[in-house]
Amino acid sequence: MSTTTERAVPVYKELQGFLLCNIALIMVKIKRMLSISSILLCTALSITAQPASWQEHWFEHVQNVQRVFSDSDVAIYYDSDVDRSITWPNKFLGDVWRYTKRNYGNFSSDGLLYAIFHTGKYSGGHPSTYFDASHDFRDVIDCGSSDSNAWKSGTDNDLDVPAHEVAHVVEFANNGVKGSPAFRLWGDSKWAEIFIYDVYNNLWLPDATRSYNLNMEKRDNFPRENTAWFRDWFYPIYSHGGSAVLSRFFKLLSENFPRNEQSYSRDMNWGEFVHFWSGAAGVNLKPLATTAFHWPDDWETMFQNAKRDFPNIRYIDL
Repeated sequence: MSTTTERAVPVYKELQGFLLCNIALIMVKIKRMLSISSILLCTALSITAQPASWQEHWFEHVQNVQRVFSDSDVAIYYDSDVDRSITWPNKFLGDVWRYTKRNYGNFSSDGLLYAIFHTGKYSGGHPSTYFDASHDFRDVIDCGSSDSNAWKSGTDNDLDVPAHEVAHVVEFANNGVKGSPAFRLWGDSKWAEIFIYDVYNNLWLPDATRSYNLNMEKRDNFPRENTAWFRDWFYPIYSHGGSAVLSRFFKLLSENFPRNEQSYSRDMNWGEFVHFWSGAAGVNLKPLATTAFHWPDDWETMFQNAKRDFPNIRYIDL
């Protein structure tokens, strides 16, 4: 015959199981709430960290620019001469920066791109990164025009100028390392051309076709006369590996190229350039480089030295 204690044991175990199950459900809900709260807090902090006005103190720039738009990805600033009815940078640069972070990773700790626009002054543009005190340790693109009607069309060059400067932010502050070892080789615009094309292509912008046609026609006098950087070098690489190969190049640099703490310690030579791009593409790009740039004897020496010095950069010979 069962005792009262024996009858109570199953009931106790059932109650214990019920309580444990509900505690687990409560913990899951709390975790979700904390996660949502963390996201909201980070978003709020990033927005409040963006000053309403910002006094320029770099180069010849002396404007007190005003914030006209901000969210958790971008902060847009205009000087007093920029038409306030111009709003296309809000979405365009937000989309560009969000795509950039998806493909190349985060940059500054706040994840923000600060974009400054000027009308009637400071023609051209320049970047700065979160490594630099010059622009208050922010990822910045600063775009100017001598035209008194600047930035009103929101097409063609209006898009290309800020996108070009974003390309420089990417190359000079990628994967937590300061500097661009390849800048001395590809100069101001060659990397930017493929970066911009890739951005437009992945954002499904009609400007991708315009960018492609424009860059296919470009010729430069480095490293030799009549070099077609986009047609003969970057676009074939891109056709092989897409946006991933562009990102992988910078990843390999950050993991293998010499640096002093957070900064690259030197520029790369042509042999190293081809070696690292081969690693990014997964195939030996010497034949492509020979077609695009020619292949002097000293490049061959540099290339063999690069393979010896950076054995972790691997690829196949076709």
